[in-house]
Amino acid sequence: MDDDEAIARSLRGDLTAYEALVARYSALAHRTAALLGARDEAEDVVQEAFVKAYRHLPSFRPGSPFRPWLLRIVANETHNLTRARGRRSELSVRLAATADVVSGDDPEGAAVATDRRARLLNAVRALPERERRAVVCRYFLQLSEAETAQVLGWPIGTVKSRTHRGLARLRREVGDDLG
Repeated sequence: MDDDEAIARSLRGDLTAYEALVARYSALAHRTAALLGARDEAEDVVQEAFVKAYRHLPSFRPGSPFRPWLLRIVANETHNLTRARGRRSELSVRLAATADVVSGDDPEGAAVATDRRARLLNAVRALPERERRAVVCRYFLQLSEAETAQVLGWPIGTVKSRTHRGLARLRREVGDDLG
């Protein structure tokens, strides 16, 4: 069952169809929440996002992609959480998701890769929130510029400029490790 069919069936009250959407996008929603700053509260953020998505499903435009619409709800819920916490949100990344492939026979290479990842993640954490959100969506979640714009509710030009500024800051902080 594709997204359009699952949405149509969900709107007719078929909870099994909505469960299929939850199963399909749950891991991505968790990763999005964690990367945008929810940390150990990602589960709560995602649960609330799926509840809100279900409640607002009648306002979803038929034929539009579901994924960016849902991720925007996740991003908004994460933003609300971090704002409510009253402290600067941090980026929580599973190192396995961004790990370089390093041979187990090369402890020096593994140490260098671990150090490089740590420096990059610290530099990403230190970015201003808007630049961090753009960089996370584009490079950690691998969203297109259009999807990032939709998820964050920004014009594409804003996505481009904030991504560019964020990458420039990262290059200054981390150097050539960005490739």
